[in-house]
Amino acid sequence: MKPDIELHRVYDHAAVAAGRYRVLVDRLWPRGIRREDLVYDAWPKDLAPSPELRRWFGHLPERWAEFHLRYAAELKGDAQRQGLSDLLRDAGDHPITLLYGAKDPDHNHAIVLREALLRTARHPS
Repeated sequence: MKPDIELHRVYDHAAVAAGRYRVLVDRLWPRGIRREDLVYDAWPKDLAPSPELRRWFGHLPERWAEFHLRYAAELKGDAQRQGLSDLLRDAGDHPITLLYGAKDPDHNHAIVLREALLRTARHPS
């Protein structure tokens, strides 16, 4: 079964419908948001891009294709594959919302993470 996975910018999190499993997917806490103001169910920091990759990417659209490849490769590591499986298990039958802080909705790591989650759901290990 293909899970329902939406992406939402963390700063627009109020628009996330109730009943969804909300996952903060950034390694760092989003600037300007108080912890008590953000509603989330999980924060698997180890599924976020490595600090080195995040710094290299710098959210530059011209680096998107290479970032996508490098991050997808990171998500194929044993610990990350286990983390993807754990996230899907913990969400259960709930639809998932990935909360990210990047400004660009078309060039951010949540897109790559969603693809990896859908792949994991199709081919569980």
